[in-house]
Amino acid sequence: MSVRFAAPLAGFLAVVLSAVAMAADVPANIAAAVGDTTRPAVQRGRDASRRPAEILAFAGVKPGDKVGDFLMGGGYFTRIFSGAVGPTGKVYGFQAAEFVQFNGDYGKWQDETVAFSPNIVPVRASLGALAFPEPLDLIFTAQNYHDFHLGRATPEQIAAINRQLLDALKPGGVLLVIDHYAIDGTGDTQSNALHRIDIDLVKRELAAAGFVLEAESDILRNPADPRTASVFDPSIQGNTDQFILKFRKPA
Repeated sequence: MSVRFAAPLAGFLAVVLSAVAMAADVPANIAAAVGDTTRPAVQRGRDASRRPAEILAFAGVKPGDKVGDFLMGGGYFTRIFSGAVGPTGKVYGFQAAEFVQFNGDYGKWQDETVAFSPNIVPVRASLGALAFPEPLDLIFTAQNYHDFHLGRATPEQIAAINRQLLDALKPGGVLLVIDHYAIDGTGDTQSNALHRIDIDLVKRELAAAGFVLEAESDILRNPADPRTASVFDPSIQGNTDQFILKFRKPA
């Protein structure tokens, strides 16, 4: 005899089963970091849409890792990395000097994030002089790559930044890139107006720098996003169709 649940109960069970399945795939260090109640409440409120546990698991973050949160913004992921790598690890929160000059809040957010944990170290430098104090296991950047294509950087400057990211990693280290999908084939023509970028352009540029694409994830896919509106449009803000690319530096 088959059993059918009422719609509300069926929906509840689907959520529970999904959470159980996710928990089975998320290492304990990452689950504890995401579950840390000392994280700002406003940031914890974004976990459902940003899916940090699954993303860090996909990146392979381990206790003791040295991580660079490149263009760290408000420090959402920086704080989670801090808990995931633990006291033997380190997180370098990189805020570009150009960003701080454009908007002083970037500097304020960096200072607030550094105060969260002693294993978070601030790095503030020009994108043209990108470097970290030690070789890294992982460099992570979320919703930032398209910013290189807003018309202020030349292709040569973008290529130089990508080579510096490669140089900052240990052999075998990972670069994880998250960004908003543009319509396929549009390159960077929508980057300034919509803050989106063509996934194939990102792949080509990072491959040219020496990175090897290892995997892609659909964790943040949203097929309901037509990719034609600005990511700040209220109709889609916070729920854009996003790609996740995992690159590796050759050993």
